[in-house]
Amino acid sequence: MHDNCPPLELTRLVNHVRAHSPYYAELWRKVPQAGWTLADLPLVDLRHYWAAGLDLDSWPVLTGPMSGAVVYKTGGTTGSAKHSVFTQAEWEQFVATFGRSLSSLLAPGDRVANLFFAGDLYASFLFIQGALARAQVPICVFPFTGAVEPQVLTEQIELHQINVLAGVPGKLLQYASLLEQQGVRLPGVRMVLYGGESLFVEQLQLFRAVLPNARVVSIGCASVDAGLIGASTPDCLPGEHRAFEPETLVEIVDEASGLPIHEAHCAGLLVVTNLTRTLMPIIRYPVGDLAEWTEAPGRAGRKFRLMGRSSQGNRVRVGYATLFPDDLAQVILARLGPRQWQLTIDQVNGVDHIVLRIAHDKDPAAASALLQAIGRKDPAVVELMAEGALRIAIEWCRPAQLATHRRTGKLQRVVDRRDYCGPAGRLPR
Repeated sequence: MHDNCPPLELTRLVNHVRAHSPYYAELWRKVPQAGWTLADLPLVDLRHYWAAGLDLDSWPVLTGPMSGAVVYKTGGTTGSAKHSVFTQAEWEQFVATFGRSLSSLLAPGDRVANLFFAGDLYASFLFIQGALARAQVPICVFPFTGAVEPQVLTEQIELHQINVLAGVPGKLLQYASLLEQQGVRLPGVRMVLYGGESLFVEQLQLFRAVLPNARVVSIGCASVDAGLIGASTPDCLPGEHRAFEPETLVEIVDEASGLPIHEAHCAGLLVVTNLTRTLMPIIRYPVGDLAEWTEAPGRAGRKFRLMGRSSQGNRVRVGYATLFPDDLAQVILARLGPRQWQLTIDQVNGVDHIVLRIAHDKDPAAASALLQAIGRKDPAVVELMAEGALRIAIEWCRPAQLATHRRTGKLQRVVDRRDYCGPAGRLPR
């Protein structure tokens, strides 16, 4: 079953996964063998899904051995890193399908700088490099990586007439800021393709100042754990993507009831089922975002708009840094014992503001230790703070002051208050 990966009919996929994945067999133990629908399958609980994932050889999610596989890191620190496993055929199809979707964004003769990050088992550079190679238009790709020196990049853009920049927003914004400081404008750049994190209205102004002729466009919506989610097409408004079909089933699910939402403009959890992956199945997998449909039901590749991180998301992206709520929980537990807490995220004048609110008496020493621990988890956090692009604070409060879900009363671990409905919209992680 792993030798090739055409889109599988859902029943056949579920039967195979139920028979070969101990995790899914247990998750679906109350689901009958026949007569069920997609909505009858329980949503994946991300904590349980990843709980035993450190030892890939015994991970109960997998349906077989990792022979002929490729492994990428999907997040976490060294001691708690999560890894995503594909067969070589699954990875090739993932890259090729995404590459075909780029064809509508690119033009013959484009010269594209790949500025995504490489190394340490992270997939973004290799994924985008492979996707660009499979775009169905003749282009020229310059694989710089995100480590290229800004001055070198500027020289190469001008020398080779590079007209498309592709990368994560944090590094692209950092580069644009340096151009602004130097008084440099690059009118030959016609497009910025971004992925991995959000761009907001204030940040677009910086791009306009130094790249006056560039359209700023999402490269598409995908992740190394969930796989294909949504394609960026010319008819998508900012923040919108079209569901990848037939490879992916996209659902939007009510956070409180767990029931699918079919009507447009009603936000819920974004849930993905990938029909091409059998080794590490992704079936009714919450990707960690809120979303809403922006088209009526019945449209092929129905459009949706991403609306920010869900309250129970397993990671939070700010710039090119990542915070993992599970890691934060461990840090808080080790320092303060069991405490209620939540992250709030705002953006003011292009700067992300994160507040870690903890139900505990004021403790300046603990606050300092927690901030240091957050910085140690991801050095990019320290870099962004030094650049003035990110501010993190600790706030002490009472349990009653923590935000809860308006319908269920459950504590919200993440409260993302950034404006995802502005012109910049939401990007792929």
